[in-house]
Amino acid sequence: MSLQQEIEVLLNQAASFLPPEILTIIQQSIEEVANLGIAEKALKPKDRAPDFTLSNAVGQPVELQKLRAKGSVVITFYRGLWCPFCNIELLALQKALPEIQQLNASLVAISPQTPDNTLSTVKEHSLGFEVLSDVDNKVAKQFGLVYTLPESIQEVMEGFGIDLETYNGNDSNELPVTATYIIDSEGIIVYRYLNPDYTKRLEPKDLIAALSNLKTKA
Repeated sequence: MSLQQEIEVLLNQAASFLPPEILTIIQQSIEEVANLGIAEKALKPKDRAPDFTLSNAVGQPVELQKLRAKGSVVITFYRGLWCPFCNIELLALQKALPEIQQLNASLVAISPQTPDNTLSTVKEHSLGFEVLSDVDNKVAKQFGLVYTLPESIQEVMEGFGIDLETYNGNDSNELPVTATYIIDSEGIIVYRYLNPDYTKRLEPKDLIAALSNLKTKA
């Protein structure tokens, strides 16, 4: 199955047991975020990506500048271990990792989770790429991706037992829109996939195609 097909299976399962009013709130919250215009405001191809240093799952600093000195860098912003759609995406990226590396690219995943929760993400999914903690969404804000969760969905998440304050180490209720960027060795964004609907993700095959196209042009 493709990544999106796996997500559709999960969505169908959720629709079979969640009350209609909860499903309505979820859909309305997605539309609310879409109406914020983040796609228009966030960094785009041809923009320069901000250099950053973030801690990985074992507390070691990872610098974008050093990664891009080796080649292209794929950055995917995800919401957290609590998000099942993010977990499906991370597992799909893990499967695609050998192809990504063959194209002389590094892969990093960034979320606003605390380092402990980032470590849990890596261990739970046996991830072989860098997973970084962007506490307070400092880097995500530089990319223009951050929004505050609508209050209605905050209540739904609490009802599901998702304590975002514990995951992220603050009470801001801020998350990044899920997005994937490719940054070249010069620090320029050469590809972006961004969708305010967190149930839509970039297919790994499309990411590989984009990387292959860049290699061909080089």
